[in-house]
Amino acid sequence: MQDSQVGEVEAGLGLTALNDALDARLAQADALLLRDYPGNDGRRQPVHTVYLPADRVGAGVVGQWGEQALASLEEFAPDHAALAAATGLSEQAVAENLPRVVDKLRREPIEDLRVDLEDGYGSRPDAEEDGHVLGAADALCAAREAGEAPPYFGIRMKGMEAAGRRRGTRSLVLFTQTVLERSGGIPDGFTLTLPKITSVQQVEAMVWVVEEVEKRLGLAEGVLTFELQIETPQSILGPDGSAAVALMLRSGQGRISALHYGTYDYSAACGVTAAFQSMAHPVADHAKAVMQLAAAGTGVWLSDGSTNVVPVGGPDQVHAAWRLHAQLVRRSLERAYYQGWDLHPHQLPTRYLATYAFYREAFAPAAARLRDYLGVVGGGVMDEPATAQALASALVRGLNCGALGDDEVTAATGVGRSTLESFANRRVG
Repeated sequence: MQDSQVGEVEAGLGLTALNDALDARLAQADALLLRDYPGNDGRRQPVHTVYLPADRVGAGVVGQWGEQALASLEEFAPDHAALAAATGLSEQAVAENLPRVVDKLRREPIEDLRVDLEDGYGSRPDAEEDGHVLGAADALCAAREAGEAPPYFGIRMKGMEAAGRRRGTRSLVLFTQTVLERSGGIPDGFTLTLPKITSVQQVEAMVWVVEEVEKRLGLAEGVLTFELQIETPQSILGPDGSAAVALMLRSGQGRISALHYGTYDYSAACGVTAAFQSMAHPVADHAKAVMQLAAAGTGVWLSDGSTNVVPVGGPDQVHAAWRLHAQLVRRSLERAYYQGWDLHPHQLPTRYLATYAFYREAFAPAAARLRDYLGVVGGGVMDEPATAQALASALVRGLNCGALGDDEVTAATGVGRSTLESFANRRVG
């Protein structure tokens, strides 16, 4: 059929009017899709969050964690073979990645630090907690002025339960005000974490609180965002059988930046005995699968939880804890949980070693497939746009954390970081 004939058919059937009516019919659905599923915004997601009780956050704490991590390597795994045997990784993977890990521990040992005022800190007199909040804010602002602060930092205050909400709000305001005064504004990467959520109403209340804090401190609307810590069954499944976490995301009005799984509170609330509480327990996998579905396409980050088996004691205890931690980090990465919690400096070597090994393994095949997709050379695998986007995302994540270098990625893909980032963050669909 010729173009002129096609035009006559379209005119005769009134296709233009039909399509105009179709666009009008779906206009609201289109708008809601863009609002609720905006996709990634291009921010660098940290590979971990370090939770540190407020009374332990002082001057030089970030560098001290890096020094302790390096010292643990010297003491418990002085060479490649010893570290491979201790962690369960291959000697080749350790040899390839250890120099990068050592550099990371010297340069940026913590990517995200959360001043803990909740479970890891406990309940203390107001004056004592006030002092620790102000001291932690001062220490982190000083580190930022010296260029030594992690890219992300903030507080985990007490949640919206009746017993702790007044104290939680007080700490939120004190910390935010101190950072604002010391920094002259709210820095990029400033983060608040809301724990122990048991209802959508608590999330709505948190939105209201940060709105009010913005007004009282003269901040721009929307500058304060927060994470949800998913550690209660009520935050996964509502009493009517709905996926409560999805409703919580919707009620966050665009202020929710991440969902963090709380390993031990959640497992205990589900009746799992202490000996079997783990990031790898079936109840954890179920909760995280629901979180993953709720967050897909929203731009909200996901973070796995922690293991409380920390690498301390003699060599056997440290090696066993390292091996477990490396396995759990790898397991999370394979399941598309690109962030987790660390509780002790000695966990940093295996956090970065397992993470770097994961991205180094993914590098060559992902780069080759993406190069084929971008048409630089012909290839034997025909990837769809969503898969190609995932390939670019893996490379960008590897670049961001230090597992990959810009030059090698550009050489392997034929494009630079900015192109990869725009490709990784574009909307597909």
